[in-house]
Amino acid sequence: MVELNIANRGQQIGFAGDVLNTAIYLSRGLGHAGNVEFVSVLGQDALSAEMERFIRCEGVGTARIGQHPTRLPGVYSIAVDQDGERSFSYWRDQSAARCLFEDGFDQLAGFDLIYLSGITLAILPRERRIALLEHLRHHPAQIAFDSNYRPRLWEDQVTARRVTEMAWRMSDIALPSLDDEIALFGDLDEKAVLARLRRYGLRKGALKRGHRGPVPIHPHQTCPTVPQAETVVDTTAAGDSFNGAWLASTLKHCDPAIALEQAHQQATRVIAHKGAIIPGKRGLAS
Repeated sequence: MVELNIANRGQQIGFAGDVLNTAIYLSRGLGHAGNVEFVSVLGQDALSAEMERFIRCEGVGTARIGQHPTRLPGVYSIAVDQDGERSFSYWRDQSAARCLFEDGFDQLAGFDLIYLSGITLAILPRERRIALLEHLRHHPAQIAFDSNYRPRLWEDQVTARRVTEMAWRMSDIALPSLDDEIALFGDLDEKAVLARLRRYGLRKGALKRGHRGPVPIHPHQTCPTVPQAETVVDTTAAGDSFNGAWLASTLKHCDPAIALEQAHQQATRVIAHKGAIIPGKRGLAS
């Protein structure tokens, strides 16, 4: 999406979005150890062309991005309060990305790992959501999922809960946030969230808990002690950058506790800067 970061000196235009953010931080973390592709639909306008150029410059492939003849990218604005917490306003009802997978799922062929977000599921038409999940259930790739619950994107909470549970049950890797899971499923606390995810059969991944740091999904993995962030400027993409760094570390066969630490460190670096994508180079966990 096109990102408008509202500041005292006006609006700064950038490009971001939960899956794209994760893809960029995954690409940086992997370096030359793997290739990352972004699957989406853009328009044929100047902003879409600039967005595609930006994605390529970040080391993420764009060969599987479709082009819609009439639709444009979605737009969202970020407002940040004095504590660095962000709020969003969206203009995405007619975005090109809502046309994703209209012609089937050929864009997903050949991948070893597919990362999926609840936001992607929320913006797809109902029948395409179910078709996508059914396709992924039989896909040979590992499936990583973050529920990223945004109530305003869903028809209702019942639908969101049903579709998200389907996604959790067919996933191999879970990267949820505690607040999202409690808001969507009404779990009493962290222990209840972990118990429910494990009942789905999930054992790999991490539950993000903000400043308290992550805990592993697997009940027998070590939970590292991580420091709180010293500087919080903008919490945009905290979870997305965590996901990208955790996936990169895990794909490079890091010890699970080290992967959690490195992902948390990445998130603390990101929230010390404005915007979703902080300056960095491919191959560096910046």
